[in-house]
This record gives sequence, C-alpha cells and structure tokens, in this order.
Amino acid sequence: MDSSVWLKIASKEIGVRSFPRGSSNPRITEYHQGTNIEGYDDKVAWCSSFANWVLSQAGIKGTGSALAKSWLEWGDGLVTPRPGCLTVLAREGHDTWKGHVGFFIRKQENQVVLLGGNQLDEVREHNYPLADVLAYRWPSL
Repeated sequence: MDSSVWLKIASKEIGVRSFPRGSSNPRITEYHQGTNIEGYDDKVAWCSSFANWVLSQAGIKGTGSALAKSWLEWGDGLVTPRPGCLTVLAREGHDTWKGHVGFFIRKQENQVVLLGGNQLDEVREHNYPLADVLAYRWPSL
C-alpha cells in the first residue's frame, strides 16, 4: 500500500486552521463527518477527525472515532515507522485517555515529525518527543 496517496491528500490541507472564538472553520467541521463527533465545531480536538477524513478520501476506513488513542487498535502495528504511518502519541502521561495522532514524516534526533490536524491549531508538520510515541500503525491489507 502506497502512503503517498494519503500524504498528498493531507499535504493539500496544510494551512487549514481553527477560526477565532465565536466562529468555526467549516472545513474542520467537515473533518468530523464520519466520526462520533459529527457536527461539532473546530473548538474540540480534531487530530483524529483529520486522520479519519484523510484516509476516507483515499478510500481507507479509519476508526470512526475522534479519540486519538482509538488508533492504537487500528490496522497493523509497526516496529519501525514508515512514512505515512499513523503515529499515536501520549499526551499528559501515558496512562491518560488523552493523546494525539498524525502521519509520520520522519525522525529527527529525539523527535518525530508528524503531518496532522490540530497541531498548533492547524494542519501542519510539527515535532513531538520520541518518548511520547505509543504506536505506529499501518492500514491492514
């Protein structure tokens, strides 16, 4: 399976960002379609909604959940990350329900670079500590 398909889709969304308080970006509301928070605005966490949307545009079924850690059980686990794999991160500790998910781009010293949604309130590449990585996941064939 070639990740360039969904990475191209995700890359075309770079720059989509949350609107200021009192308004909502309709594109982010669109990302929520097909998840358990369909109809919500851009003020809720939307990294998982973005990942679900991107994969659905590529014809791949995601988790259908807005919870980042829902990706821990999705697809097949990878020991070594591949460009485009879903990378699940811990947020505020490894034992909380909170997390983050994005598409792996590369490792950079003690960090991973992810392309994802809701990274500093927008779709962009961003660095995260390698120690926060919980899993690398790939679509099941």
